[in-house]
Amino acid sequence: MSDTTPDEPGQATAELAEPASATLAQPAPSSPGVVADPLIQAGFDGGSVTEIRHAVVRSAATAGLSGQRLDDFVLAVNELTTNAVRHAGGHGEIRLWQAGEAVLCEVADDGAGIPRGLADGADRPGPSATGGWGLWLTRRLCDDVAIETGPTGTTVRITMRVAP
Repeated sequence: MSDTTPDEPGQATAELAEPASATLAQPAPSSPGVVADPLIQAGFDGGSVTEIRHAVVRSAATAGLSGQRLDDFVLAVNELTTNAVRHAGGHGEIRLWQAGEAVLCEVADDGAGIPRGLADGADRPGPSATGGWGLWLTRRLCDDVAIETGPTGTTVRITMRVAP
């Protein structure tokens, strides 16, 4: 089963994949082990989201992502950083690295956490919803999504294999 979403009112719909395997647990992995040389490790705020997005494009491409997989990964990271800015105090931390044949990214914030109904990302937002699309899309764009969320913050880790 796949979901469809209109690109623009009155236009054809685009197919969206089933959601990625996902973990919602306390705690989700806040560290994948030793990351000797992260490709990106930085703080961000609303003024630096665009700069971070460009760095993600360069780093993920260097790590081997290309074409639609690169575009999907960059969109997912952008959704996560934008969510941290909009919903979790206006700033966060990002870390991106390569592990074998996969590119991983963690976005962390110190907000009040994600409500469970939104964190599980199971339900597609309604057609007139102006929000709630970020995690839902992220789960469908990435190969794996893990979320740790609670009253002291949220960490979301996404994984995209270089080859599907």
